[in-house]
Amino acid sequence: MKSIEFLKIVHLRGPNMWTYRPVIEAWVDIGELEESPSNTLPGFNQRLTTWLPTLQTHRCSYGEPGGFVRRLEEGTWPAHILEHVTLELQNLAGLSGGFGRARSMTQTGHYKVVVRAWHEEVTRTALYAARNLVMAAIEDRPFDVAGTIKQLHEMADRLMLGPSTACIVDAAGDKSRRIPHIRLNDGNLVQLGYGSKSRRIWTAETDRTSAIAESVASDKDLTKSLLAPCGVPVPEGRMVDSPADAWEAAQEIGLPVVVKPDNANHGRGVSLELMSQAEVEAAFPIADAEGGGVMVERFVRGEEHRLLIVNNKLVAATRGESIFITGDGKATVRALIDSQLNTDPRRGAAEEFPLETIVLENEPLILQLLKRQKMDGDAVPAVGQQILIQQNGNCAIDVTDLVHPDVVRTACLAARIVGLDIAGIDLVAEDISRPLAEQGGAIVEVNAGPGLLMHLKPAQGQPRPVGEAIADHLFPSGDNGRIPVIGITGSRDTTAVAQIVARLLQLDGRRTGLACAAGLFLGNRKVQAGDCTQWEAGQRLLINRTVDAVVIENPSHVMVSEGLAYDRCQVGVITAIDNAALLPEHGIDSAELLFKVFRTQIDVVLPGGVAVLNADDPTVASMAELSDGEVILFGSDAALPIIIEHRSKGGRALVVRDGRILLAVGPQEAPLIDLAAVPLLNESASHLAGILGAIGAGWALGLPPEILRTGIETYHFPGHSFGDSAATN
Repeated sequence: MKSIEFLKIVHLRGPNMWTYRPVIEAWVDIGELEESPSNTLPGFNQRLTTWLPTLQTHRCSYGEPGGFVRRLEEGTWPAHILEHVTLELQNLAGLSGGFGRARSMTQTGHYKVVVRAWHEEVTRTALYAARNLVMAAIEDRPFDVAGTIKQLHEMADRLMLGPSTACIVDAAGDKSRRIPHIRLNDGNLVQLGYGSKSRRIWTAETDRTSAIAESVASDKDLTKSLLAPCGVPVPEGRMVDSPADAWEAAQEIGLPVVVKPDNANHGRGVSLELMSQAEVEAAFPIADAEGGGVMVERFVRGEEHRLLIVNNKLVAATRGESIFITGDGKATVRALIDSQLNTDPRRGAAEEFPLETIVLENEPLILQLLKRQKMDGDAVPAVGQQILIQQNGNCAIDVTDLVHPDVVRTACLAARIVGLDIAGIDLVAEDISRPLAEQGGAIVEVNAGPGLLMHLKPAQGQPRPVGEAIADHLFPSGDNGRIPVIGITGSRDTTAVAQIVARLLQLDGRRTGLACAAGLFLGNRKVQAGDCTQWEAGQRLLINRTVDAVVIENPSHVMVSEGLAYDRCQVGVITAIDNAALLPEHGIDSAELLFKVFRTQIDVVLPGGVAVLNADDPTVASMAELSDGEVILFGSDAALPIIIEHRSKGGRALVVRDGRILLAVGPQEAPLIDLAAVPLLNESASHLAGILGAIGAGWALGLPPEILRTGIETYHFPGHSFGDSAATN
């Protein structure tokens, strides 16, 4: 029987032997299909490309659009097809781009299919759906492509970061900044950066957003009482507690008035330009349903605007538009809303849409507005008759370049008075290019955590770099939110090296976290016993905002089963590689594959970082060319050809000569310590490589020679011995 079976699915949550990004690695058995490449399956290619015509854009190994379809025509295997279909289903669900690989394994018909995983659950679902789609195409059975894409799209919308949070994360992670991020919950709480240099965001709020300021902003009456004495124009008004009180307030203020909730946003529950007692009293329960009290205030004539203020600067501004339908003498109001408004591609139920789909039964404001026009959902407007559907909440026209400097100053002042670092300032003005005082304009709301989608996808005008502005606010002057992260891997001595490096950093006064086979440590305190080399242990340190440096031991079996806990590191150390220590249970059954596993540690060294490599091990030393950063070689023999060549180019090396450990930079050498003064070497000369590796990491971090010397002279290795390593346990 021809089939595609999943044998094992592994989620690699960090950089791995395949790529820098999280991936799903699926072990696949294609069975008898090994004998059935795509060009031998009648009608298969046509069915597949008819269902997924966008596969034509896949470049595949030819490096140009149409490359994958060409491979289909020439003949390729179902595992490779599964890779591309999985990626394309994710693309069609809104997760564009992506990395993919399909590689054969030792056993005939077995493959590893690797695909980019933006979210584990979404990618797993896409993978299974792709298997079912490919099999349906092979067997000439129907397949619900549209339904599958809809399911994946809804899942991605539910599980992925919202658009406001995502745009900040993407801007922070841009190549010009390289700020890492960690999602801290299933929602939109995200940490940018690591340890003590990290910052946190929650949608468009940051760890600089005052809780007091947020509370003030949510109380519209309190906000106005603070703004008005400072010269910020606001509409007169007061809180009311009943429909009758609302009408009394309206008479005090003077018609027309606005009735709105005191603590809502996005225009919810806001009734505008009310001209009669009946309209005011009918608006009260609509506003009251939002909770938090009801306010009546003077109606300000003009268009609604939203100004985004970040760190006392205007970043973006949009103008609202009133929404109408036009009668044709045949269709009802409800039908016209569907045909004329809900077909707008800007509208949808998901967060990615700047405007919401209008469901009349769920919109009491629209129903009330229709009633004021002597209409309801079943009414049939005359030919050409315009019916007002929405007066506010539709800020989608970019006007950033039109805002008058005086309006900018007023909006920034309002944000400062409330105390918000990021604020959405709602104001009403007839002409945003003129000062508010000239036209009777006013600020009507100050919002914490403003939505950013209207500025990212305006209906008219250019998108604004709001994510970049917030990233710059949190990380000014080139700060990338990184603390030193030191990753250590190899076939031996890794636990010892990790502990010594952590000790050196502590001597230098840095609050240091350590995750290794001997436990999880914060400074000298062991917070968890036992093997703590797992991905999760490393993440625990990276989200700890008290640590100034993190040292993580990375055994090979963890690297292939979970990936690295960090995206990039300042220092990467490889102690040695035992080509016989394969990992067949993880599909690593050759020296070539083992090399790819260990090289991951060097691949992630930052351009400004350092790879520390054992020159006594030719396989390790050969990885020098893979480092994006500097390389420090260490070895027991100063006369090693690779060390001599490295130094001839001005490189740094740790070498032993005449019973001393030397720090060498190009032709220059400086003695660090006599071997006889190192207590660990009194136990066994075999400890030398590990000691050199640890010193090399400390030197790479800029620790002064006196710290390196003191650390090695006074270090006593508790409860573990050189040669032991999580990689060999």
